[in-house]
Amino acid sequence: MSVAFVKEESAEAASETLLPDRPISSHPNLVTEAGLKALELQLQQAREAYDAASTIEDVNERRRQAANPLRDLRYFTTRVRTAQVMPDPISFDTVAFGSTVTFSRDDGRVQTYRVVGEDEADPKAGSISFVSPVARTLIGKTIGDVVSLGGQELEVIAIA
Repeated sequence: MSVAFVKEESAEAASETLLPDRPISSHPNLVTEAGLKALELQLQQAREAYDAASTIEDVNERRRQAANPLRDLRYFTTRVRTAQVMPDPISFDTVAFGSTVTFSRDDGRVQTYRVVGEDEADPKAGSISFVSPVARTLIGKTIGDVVSLGGQELEVIAIA
């Protein structure tokens, strides 16, 4: 008889709905205060989505609907637990975690990014991860420093 006509749970159906864990970075989980709050909110949203899926009566549909929230619960639980809140920089002399750095490229573009944790990075919104190539190259630099990255030169023009 086809599994489609059997209401009993099967190991095969269960394995189809267990999603692999989201990858966890090997880097320290440095976050800003706002980054920790965002992680906690995402954890809460994952809990709410999982709880909502848990009320579905059909076991196979419940598994399908709970798969993503369950994976997110595992991920965000770990990220909140391992978060290391970094204080805001007290000096604007050098680029550091939490700094907002403005730099010019040799093609004339000027860009501004805040250096933040991996989970809170959003380049389109003006933030980059502290482990990104640009941030790694700029951390520790001062205004006027010129660095090479990917065949281009970047000059630090402001730090806030």
